[in-house]
Amino acid sequence: MSSSSVHAGSGGPLARQAAWLETYRFGLRVSQRGSVTAVGDGIAWIGGLPGAAIDDILQFADGSQALVFDLTPDHVGAVLLQQTEALTAGTQVRVARQRLGIPVGDALLGRVIDPLGQPLDGRPAPQCTAHQRLEAASPPIIARDFVKQPLYTGNKILDTLIPIGKGQRQLIVGDEGLGRSALAIDAVINQRDQAVECVYVLIGQKRSTVVNTIELLRHYGALAYTTVVVAEASALPGLQHLAPFAGCAIAEYWMNRGRDTLVVYDDLSTHARTYRELSLLLRRPPGREAYPGDVFSVHAKLLERSTCLAAASGNGSMTALPIVETNQGEIAAYIPTNLISITDGQVYLDAGLFDAGLRPAIDIGKSVSRIGGAAQHPRIKAEAGRMKLDYQQFLELEVFTRFGARLEPAMEKAIRRGHLLRAVLKQDRLHPLPARFQLAWLVAFNDGLLDDVDPEQVGQVLQSLARQLADSELALDTPRDDWLAALHRWLPARSAEDGT
Repeated sequence: MSSSSVHAGSGGPLARQAAWLETYRFGLRVSQRGSVTAVGDGIAWIGGLPGAAIDDILQFADGSQALVFDLTPDHVGAVLLQQTEALTAGTQVRVARQRLGIPVGDALLGRVIDPLGQPLDGRPAPQCTAHQRLEAASPPIIARDFVKQPLYTGNKILDTLIPIGKGQRQLIVGDEGLGRSALAIDAVINQRDQAVECVYVLIGQKRSTVVNTIELLRHYGALAYTTVVVAEASALPGLQHLAPFAGCAIAEYWMNRGRDTLVVYDDLSTHARTYRELSLLLRRPPGREAYPGDVFSVHAKLLERSTCLAAASGNGSMTALPIVETNQGEIAAYIPTNLISITDGQVYLDAGLFDAGLRPAIDIGKSVSRIGGAAQHPRIKAEAGRMKLDYQQFLELEVFTRFGARLEPAMEKAIRRGHLLRAVLKQDRLHPLPARFQLAWLVAFNDGLLDDVDPEQVGQVLQSLARQLADSELALDTPRDDWLAALHRWLPARSAEDGT
């Protein structure tokens, strides 16, 4: 037995070196060497690389790294991914001939990384055995399946009136400070023990926001099943642009292995502004609001990768919650309308409701879930349908009360129930609720068991109901009569206890 065979059988670094030597052949190799002609603002212009292609990785002699983003007859425009202080005009550049990817696998759970997979949490680099390309084609139609399983967010309004299914893309849209990120964090926290791996992507956020988000996830035990991808505001623009694609690639790896994933993009408005900045620096022609013409396709390519796979393709799913910011509630602005047309529905947060003290400030009239109803549990769907009719009737009648008109008893009752329902739908942040509780309060409301409750006291009633429900064995599939019998026992008991 030769020595090379012995090394090859050992499987170590020497074996790999021996295998490489056995296959090595002398021959003419041609490589291009360019040089930096200009650098600044996260952009580098390179001359002397006529063979470079879009999305090629460039290695600089000083150790910097860049991604080819634009091609002209004389120069290559690249966005910097890593930059040293030694990078300057004249630095030698070569094409690495490889595509940009990120290490993926279960080792990323509980970790905070940058879009290139480098750890940001002070711990050693995650030991991942697989690699996933950041840019990849979305699954073909034959590999997809209908959205058929619910993904519960723990929010009363979302889980009943605007349901989300696994594999759905649901946009969260609203002005800054109305609780968009809080909704997404609640959804992540609610996935504990639900066998859903989560990825939270923070794009261009302040460091204080990044730290708060990570600490919230850690405090509520959600970091253990979550990977946080961070490209904060001080990061290179190229990293901010790649951050959502890195998060998508991580979730895509799990989805392709038959697992359910949830990915949050916080937020795509900042991502669009970063892409506009890069495009203007690269002298691309501006379009509407100075955005490049392909900003729509960039977001479409990203969100189209979220889907529910068919059984033959592994039966995994990737649910996406992209967040987008509006200005003064202008939902018809360029980027929000683009994303609304790409996604399967939107959750709209209204500043007027927020100022009126309604939390979460979800405008039910402007929010919609186009496909989530197919995934909703039939019992919750039936009860929510009855409740929604009452609420819509209330919204129509509420207009008359503004004129001081005298109302009939039936209208007064409908308005009273509407005010009660509005109080029921209030919910504190970071308190996601289980699906059984959603069904419990729906049944109680639809059967009038809450009609005599003062809206100011309904919060206490629901807390008592949640405690009673936690000790019961009622399930979503339990017959409705059993639910009613239990609710009749629990709610009068609460009334006697509180003396109401």
